Amino acid sequence: MHHYISDFRKHIGHEVTVKGWVINIRTSKTNCFFDFRDGTGFTQCVVSLENVGEEAFEAAKSLTLESSVAFTGILIRNEKNLGGYEIQVNKLHIYHLSEGYPITKEDKEMGVDFLSDKRHLWLRSRRQWAIMRVRNELIMSIHDFFQNEGFVQMDAPILTGNACEGTTDLFATEFFGRDAYLSQSGQLYGEAMAMAMNKIYTFGPTFRAEKSNTPRHLSEFWMIEPEMAFYTNEDNMNLIERFIQHVIGRVLFRCRTELETLERDVTGLQKAATRNFPRIQYVDAIKILRGEMDYNGKNCIQAQKDDLAAIETRLQEIEADIKARQEAMPTLSKGQVKFYEAKILALQSEQRDLEEKARNIPKWIESALNFEDGNDFGNSDETVLTRIFDTPIMVFNWPTKIKSFYMKEVEGNPDYVKGVDLLAPDGFGEVVGGSERETDINVLLRKIDEHGLDRNVFEWYLDLRRFGSVPHAGFGLGLERLVRWCCNLPHVRETIPFQRRYGRIEP
Repeated sequence: MHHYISDFRKHIGHEVTVKGWVINIRTSKTNCFFDFRDGTGFTQCVVSLENVGEEAFEAAKSLTLESSVAFTGILIRNEKNLGGYEIQVNKLHIYHLSEGYPITKEDKEMGVDFLSDKRHLWLRSRRQWAIMRVRNELIMSIHDFFQNEGFVQMDAPILTGNACEGTTDLFATEFFGRDAYLSQSGQLYGEAMAMAMNKIYTFGPTFRAEKSNTPRHLSEFWMIEPEMAFYTNEDNMNLIERFIQHVIGRVLFRCRTELETLERDVTGLQKAATRNFPRIQYVDAIKILRGEMDYNGKNCIQAQKDDLAAIETRLQEIEADIKARQEAMPTLSKGQVKFYEAKILALQSEQRDLEEKARNIPKWIESALNFEDGNDFGNSDETVLTRIFDTPIMVFNWPTKIKSFYMKEVEGNPDYVKGVDLLAPDGFGEVVGGSERETDINVLLRKIDEHGLDRNVFEWYLDLRRFGSVPHAGFGLGLERLVRWCCNLPHVRETIPFQRRYGRIEP
């Protein structure tokens, strides 16, 4: 019978058979210790000469990294081992002996470029396993949330004849002799579907042709876009808050092992799952950003200065720690040297990260102090602004000139629209963007002209205002940005099985 590591708690003390791959090997004269994965989890398998006999023991000694094998033996609980269990093997069957597996060290030692080239193999690492399982849990929790809220999932087309916000950053293609584009959003179609079904959401791939290589950008990513009839932007913000709290709470509950594998400090996620999100108008947000206004006694600019001072202190501590360990190593045993080497590598990695922050913070402060009214936030501005908050924040009522044509103008103040961006803390920036939609067809026509768009391609969209128009609102969430935040990842490239971003289309 074939057993899965994820079900081990049901089989303690019994004989099990697991099928999977070897990820680490330690041997002695009479024992082989294999760290083992089967896709559902990780465990240790111990093959002893006494239990399996000479022939099987020699076969076990031939196993290499990523060899595929079935181990049969008695399952015992062992908290000290990988996964908390151990199989005392009495039989094994080798499916394939792997030769020359190229990923032999930790991610930080192999380098991102090399690992990206080997993404088809990199996915097998414990870290990537954990990230993909968090991604899966987020997907399932998203569907559960909207289904339980009475939403209908519907699908927007991937090929479109027009763009939501112009064609500058779209991938152009040809559709039976006509110009077409890969969709950058399903939102306009979502509005049409909401007029039929009341509350809908789309969940599918979207494409942006921006030549941007930042940690936040992909060229192909997955978007969740709900649209709700008879919703104001206030209703929209209430839904966003409940939605984010639900999916974060579910990951915290269902993905404890994965978050521990990623060494994710979940304190911030716990706050995001349980606390209300501050709501700040854009005009106040820019004052907070520039340090002209405190929030709950905290000042953005001073917080950055304090962070820089703390980083400089920590860098001095790291340098001293590394030096002390290097000087002590000649007197240590082989096992202690290996431990110290691993610790030094970890310290050096932390050192590089902190040095980069130390270089960036003065630039961030300068950018924040010189931020001009009416501009959109850049990555560093979002980082500085959210630094003094320990939950996501909602910035709403944005300048009209920097937002899309379909956003509803603020009553009595057409220079601002009823848009909202949800900014995650800890430098992760915008995760959600949404708005109440403009319902006045004359305003829409003016906006289409002001944005230099072709009225003719939006005729079908304008019909939504001609026939039974109602107040409505919606938002879009990029799945990969949400995964990045939940897993505390330095770059969005690890959040999707195979990345497609500027300069990267393989493997």
